[in-house]
Amino acid sequence: MEMAEVKPEEITHPPMDQLHGLEYCIDSNPSWGEAIALGFQHYILALGTAVMIPTLLVHLMGGTDDDKVKVVQTLLFVSGINTLLQTLFGTRLPIVIGGSYAFVVPIISIIHDSSLAQITDDHERFLQTMRAIQGALIVSSSIQIILGYSQLWGICSRFFSPLGMVPVVSLVGFGLFDRGFPVVGRCVEIGIPMLILFIASSQYLKHLHIRRWPILERFSLLITIVIIWIYAYLLTVGGAYKHRPERTQVNCRTDRANLISSAPWIKIPYPLQWGAPTFNAGHSFGMMAAVLVSLIESTGAFKAAARLASATPPPAHVLSRGIGWQGIGILLDGLFGTASGSTVSVENVGLLGSTRVGSRRVTQISACFMIFFSIMGKFGAFFASIPFTIFAAVYCVLFGLVAAVGLSLLQFTNMNSMRNLFIVGVSIFLGLSVPQYFFRYTLSAQHGPAHTNAGWFNDYINTIFSSPPTVALIVAVFLDNTLDFEDAAADRGMPWWTRFRTFKGDSRNEEFYTLPFNLNRFFAPS
Repeated sequence: MEMAEVKPEEITHPPMDQLHGLEYCIDSNPSWGEAIALGFQHYILALGTAVMIPTLLVHLMGGTDDDKVKVVQTLLFVSGINTLLQTLFGTRLPIVIGGSYAFVVPIISIIHDSSLAQITDDHERFLQTMRAIQGALIVSSSIQIILGYSQLWGICSRFFSPLGMVPVVSLVGFGLFDRGFPVVGRCVEIGIPMLILFIASSQYLKHLHIRRWPILERFSLLITIVIIWIYAYLLTVGGAYKHRPERTQVNCRTDRANLISSAPWIKIPYPLQWGAPTFNAGHSFGMMAAVLVSLIESTGAFKAAARLASATPPPAHVLSRGIGWQGIGILLDGLFGTASGSTVSVENVGLLGSTRVGSRRVTQISACFMIFFSIMGKFGAFFASIPFTIFAAVYCVLFGLVAAVGLSLLQFTNMNSMRNLFIVGVSIFLGLSVPQYFFRYTLSAQHGPAHTNAGWFNDYINTIFSSPPTVALIVAVFLDNTLDFEDAAADRGMPWWTRFRTFKGDSRNEEFYTLPFNLNRFFAPS
């Protein structure tokens, strides 16, 4: 039987403020049992970055496996606190705050500083380097605190349009492509089964219900991680990697993390646990670039999280409030010594879409898991020993989902306009191409393209232009506000966007973004 021909006028997909098909939005909650299980799933997902960043940095600093475990615990503990602060008093979106790779460039620059590199005792070098990183984080956090609480970032957001935000939000996901399949390829026998199993269970088998409960749609991440983790353990104990290269063993074996043996049973991280921070103007200036990158990446992630939680786009003052609290979060990173600054966890934003649960309560529960398991060291280390290849397979799906949310903003713009096609195409291409150039140059020359006698200037340029969303924002917002913009308001999507700029512009804003405990009386929306 032939399908009925669809006439062009029947093809209508009207633009929608909120995504449909989500089971729970920002302020509706699943049952407590389901919320706790979903919160644990968010915690497990956040472990990937929480383990990977210290693994990358601590040994370069001269630290031991014991030091690495302590840094992982501290990063998780502070991430839990920052997530609670952001969901209670910041944007109030259901987001997880985690470590940020944006800080790696200035931190490696501090590690290689001649005054620290010449310290012969490894443990002393680790402590001195950690204190230098802490000092730089404490000083540079003031950038986000000032831009946030002064409402300056909200004022800057006047120059953003749906068209300008498409490349930024999309590249928050697309820009992390090197943490997806390239990492899966390091251990294909674990990574590819994980990728296939996760897609199959979360998409093709999502209608499989147990007692009317969509268990695979909600918990496919948890279920597939457990299955592949057991499979990886069996390969390890079966001797599959006994005579394989060291790189393969590190990526595939379940006993190479050295976390469980090094972890204490109970340890509460506390401020200044590594000693008093040291302050250096050059280090702080370099770190400020990473703070700006973190701010832009988080702005894109806030927009994506709002759509995946079925909320309205955050108004300008809510955006500023969230950035202000994120600045407080980076200040806490500096005080506790996490060896990295923080940003919105993109993978956890993607998980909102995969589970179709955008509940704020779920991410607050995940924050409690972070704090609890960072104190109970052995238990936390057990979960943190999951091979990173498993997380990379999941990232292939979740980062792609966040990128697609950015592309969904195109529905509010006129994509039959050559002006708009030019802006979107050029900003996405340069957003991917420029950081790739910086990455390859650094890999071959062992330093970034900016290589002058001023170390802080090098860190600034190399950090800013190594971030896809940051390059995309610079290009897209500049072009969008200078190229034939006088008569292009409707093409850019401004009529739809304008009412969400202010708190009173849309009646739903109050429902989603009002502060708890009647605090709006003291912090009235401006």
